[in-house]
Amino acid sequence: MSFLPMNFFSLEFMKKMKANIKVWTRSLLTISIAVSLVAIAIFGNPHEAFARRSGGRIGGSSFRSAPSPIRSAPSYSSSQPRYNGGGNTFYGGGGFFFLPMFFGGGGGGLFTILLLVIVAGAIMQAFRGKGDGEGITGMDSKVSVAKIQVGLLSSARSLQQELTHLALESDTSSVDGLATMTRETAISLMRHPEYWVYVSSANENTKFSLAEQKFNSLVMSERSKLNSEVLSNVGGRVLQGKTASSLPSVGGLVSEDPSEYIVVTLLLAIAGDSLSKLSTLRSSADLQAALSAIGSIPADNLLAVEVLWEPQSEEYTLTTDEVLTIYPDLVRI
Repeated sequence: MSFLPMNFFSLEFMKKMKANIKVWTRSLLTISIAVSLVAIAIFGNPHEAFARRSGGRIGGSSFRSAPSPIRSAPSYSSSQPRYNGGGNTFYGGGGFFFLPMFFGGGGGGLFTILLLVIVAGAIMQAFRGKGDGEGITGMDSKVSVAKIQVGLLSSARSLQQELTHLALESDTSSVDGLATMTRETAISLMRHPEYWVYVSSANENTKFSLAEQKFNSLVMSERSKLNSEVLSNVGGRVLQGKTASSLPSVGGLVSEDPSEYIVVTLLLAIAGDSLSKLSTLRSSADLQAALSAIGSIPADNLLAVEVLWEPQSEEYTLTTDEVLTIYPDLVRI
């Protein structure tokens, strides 16, 4: 029986160890390259990814300046009649009445008639608008809180420029300025019907006393979908953050996913129920009718409006996956 020398086993062991080390080295090198590529893709140019999801915002609210609920006319609780000394007006009980004096008393009769005309006019003014459902007449008045969202092809990049111009130039501190901004936004969207791809809408009728809270909740929900707001003009205050052109570039991989879409969101609170008559948007014709109705809203009925769009910079658009993930309510038209 023969035995192999001990140095033979040592030699074979060393060969196997060297082979295993080479395999492990190649594996570690491959893993390192893969990790590096992923890190570059994610962290190599974070500004670019951030800018792609940055949006713009325009709007304002006139809820605080809306007419207060109607107050009842003052009454007098004294049980004794009161006489004003002029011979024309008597007060008593819980109210008042005028007793015209057509004879005697100088010009008292004419003065009383003028007072009656003034009071009648004030009453008509206070209750004006109840017949057609428009205007603000009290805390139980109807208010429409609505959202219209449009997804457009990236070919409509000029729309981003128009909205940026509106954000920089609009007077969002006045009702008339908000009405003008709303009308111009509707017109800008109506100019690009060939680029409309997605749409969604929502509308709720509520009381004036609850309308501001519901509108603010809707605004918060839509604003939270943006990574940031690089341009904002709300209530007359203009804020500008870093835009895509001002962000430093550190190089990196260009995304291979096709960027295709721009999303514009209109949020409105309108006195009355005019917007509730619009059908749920499912076609280009429905969207055209809705935008036309929004653009013709009287300034006195516009309680609040906000316009959000993403991305703000015309250098970027959204991918299909981003649109369907971030805005799941959009439907194709």
